[in-house]
Amino acid sequence: MGSLRAIALLTCLLATLGCRSPYIEATVTNSTAQPISLIEVDYPYASFGVQSIAAGGTFRYRFQTRGSDHLKLTYTTSTFKIKKATGPVVKDGQEGYLKSLIGPNGVDWQFTPGKHV
Repeated sequence: MGSLRAIALLTCLLATLGCRSPYIEATVTNSTAQPISLIEVDYPYASFGVQSIAAGGTFRYRFQTRGSDHLKLTYTTSTFKIKKATGPVVKDGQEGYLKSLIGPNGVDWQFTPGKHV
């Protein structure tokens, strides 16, 4: 009976500590006056994207990094021009907050590394 209590206590302690994988919480915001389409963010060994973001709209996504490399963002303007931007370097297993602000003059990247609360 004592070992059963020990296992139950250990299970409760592990649940309390919270086991989770590190991730980067990303937002891509369209601060132009027109919608943009075919938005893709490439990060080491994977990518994510969305079909379109309305003018002033935001797309949110969480991702995990495997490897280290620059972030890359590709999108299509309302006049069908394909735009590409290279962002900050992310590292394997990194956590943090990424903001990609797409404006009339390109992309402004803000990356804040750190643990999530």
